[in-house]
Amino acid sequence: MPDLSPIARNLETIRANIAQAAGAAGRDPSGITLVAVSKTHPKQAVLEAMAAGLFVFGENRVQEAAEKFPIAGARLHIIGGLQTNKAEQAVRLADAIDSLDRPRLADAIAKAAEAAGRLPDLLVQVNIGDEPQKSGIPTAEADAFIRAMRARFGEALKGLMCIPPAEQDPAPHFRRLAAMADMHGLPVRSMGMSSDYAAAIAAGATHIRIGTAIFGHR
Repeated sequence: MPDLSPIARNLETIRANIAQAAGAAGRDPSGITLVAVSKTHPKQAVLEAMAAGLFVFGENRVQEAAEKFPIAGARLHIIGGLQTNKAEQAVRLADAIDSLDRPRLADAIAKAAEAAGRLPDLLVQVNIGDEPQKSGIPTAEADAFIRAMRARFGEALKGLMCIPPAEQDPAPHFRRLAAMADMHGLPVRSMGMSSDYAAAIAAGATHIRIGTAIFGHR
């Protein structure tokens, strides 16, 4: 049996941890999608992850993503804050845009989708800790914005995404996002990263975003 690559070994560990966290929460691990955050890592690292059976990837910057994707069989999520002038490229390239957070961006995505004849899946990013330095719709505006995006994009709006404050217990923030998704009837909750994905799984995460623990430091 050939030796596993470092990425494949890391994935084995993460998958075991996901299964353990899901079991502790009484959940089926198959309901949790691992999004490999491949930003700053080369296309070869993506191909190695795919060889290990991972097919969903997250990129922060559209320009960097375009240097690696599309790759047959891979699914690309844009997970970073998206500038309106990058919406056209993101709509053409991505399978999902996870950072919809303001009306002007919605306008740009709608215009690009009409021109491209395709609309990626969409997640509303909620600034769940109301941190001024972070992207995301403020929590006080979130419900109205989600309703407006549901009316505008219909079934393409799949769910919500958040990044909790780094210095706080993430669990209450994850529970709040999950409750918000439930209230709006949205199935996807993208929350949890390398340091807190067990807490996110306990709170109902359907997608977790992990980079360094898979690919190592860059």
